[in-house]
This record gives sequence, C-alpha cells and structure tokens, in this order.
Amino acid sequence: MESLKNWMTDSANILFDDSKNDLRSLPKSVRLQILLVLSFVWTTVFSLYIFSYTTFVFGWAGLYVAHIGLIFAVYMTFKQFHKAETKSNSVFVTKNFDPFKIMVIVFVIVFIFVFSKGIEVLTKTNSYSIPYDGPAKSVFEKWLPFSKVK
Repeated sequence: MESLKNWMTDSANILFDDSKNDLRSLPKSVRLQILLVLSFVWTTVFSLYIFSYTTFVFGWAGLYVAHIGLIFAVYMTFKQFHKAETKSNSVFVTKNFDPFKIMVIVFVIVFIFVFSKGIEVLTKTNSYSIPYDGPAKSVFEKWLPFSKVK
C-alpha cells in the first residue's frame, strides 16, 4: 500500500511540483497553458474517434470542460494535501474535531449515497405494472368548461 501511495505522489509531482517536473523553468501560466493545450488535443483526438458527426460537438465540449475541471481539481487537491502534509497533524492526534470537518465528511458520504442511488435509478427499467395510456381528457376537453363555446 505504501508503494502505491509513493507512486501516486511521484506521479502527481511530475505534473504539479514546480521543482521536479521538466517544465520547471517555464512560468506557471505557461505550464498551465501547456496542460490546457494538451487536454484540447487529447479531447479532440478522443472525440473524433468515439463520437459520430451529429454528437461530436456536444461530446467534444463536454470532454474539454471535464478536462479543464479535472486539471484544476487535481492541481488544487495536490496543493492542499501538500500544504497539509507540511504543516498539520492528524485530527485524531490533536483532538480537534471541528464541526465543519465532520459536516464535510457527512456531506461526502451522503453525496456518494445519493449519486449511487441516482445511477441505480437510471439503470433500472420502468417498474410500473399498469401501463400509462395518456391523459383521460384531451387538452381541448380540459379547456372546454372555461370557454364560451359549449
């Protein structure tokens, strides 16, 4: 388990640690621009391979936005964990049970539960035993009592 943690840390360091990656001599804005251009290129290649002509634009846009979000999320997460590793102790050592931290954990657990239930609902078929044949009255029949023509 420890080797997996070290591998993940080393992999993240390659991209996001300023002193260890090959782009360390470039300004941060240029490094971010390179990551965004790479996500643009790989999104375009994947979209051309996977999507049809009719769904290409929406699929490409969704993937590109997802790549940008992923880059920022991984960067911010790595930076927060790196800061926490250098300056903080475990909450169990310091006995600092902050209510905000507890609520965040509860929110994450509830979010995972709701998300998994949502996927379960989306993958199930309709479970109703009585088929729906449409409304009992048409739109015209519903409007007729409120009109002058009777």
